[in-house]
Amino acid sequence: MTGAQEKGTRVAVEIKVKFKIAEGAVLPEYLTTGSSGMDVRSADDHVVDAGSWKAVGTGLYPEIPEGYEIQVRSRSGLALKSGIFVLNSPGTVDADYRGEIKVILANLGKERFCISKGDRIAQLVVTPVMQAIVEETEKISSTERGSGGFGSTGKS
Repeated sequence: MTGAQEKGTRVAVEIKVKFKIAEGAVLPEYLTTGSSGMDVRSADDHVVDAGSWKAVGTGLYPEIPEGYEIQVRSRSGLALKSGIFVLNSPGTVDADYRGEIKVILANLGKERFCISKGDRIAQLVVTPVMQAIVEETEKISSTERGSGGFGSTGKS
């Protein structure tokens, strides 16, 4: 099977993503064989005050293959236990970006949140990208829902 490897009953597609790493930074890693997200760590110490947000550097400079992106997502444990989440989740790191990956962390908790260098702060998920062919039109098709927006389809 080209580009894939059997792992039990699951097939994982192998995509090579290269990272230049700053001194003291740590490569992201999958902590279990079933993980879709790689844990990424803070490159420095930070404090995120309650009700605020901060860009936290990872010391990672990516080279992502064309046709893919990295999505930056919250860690569920940080969100549940401390109210810490990725503000623009999922954040997008484009294939042509070569700068440092920074994670915008927001604090909805009631107390300031301290981050130490090396703490796991987010997850990185490698995802295929599709680009649409954008076309202007005079008329669009109708649907049962129509222009009904937020909450228009009910609670259940």
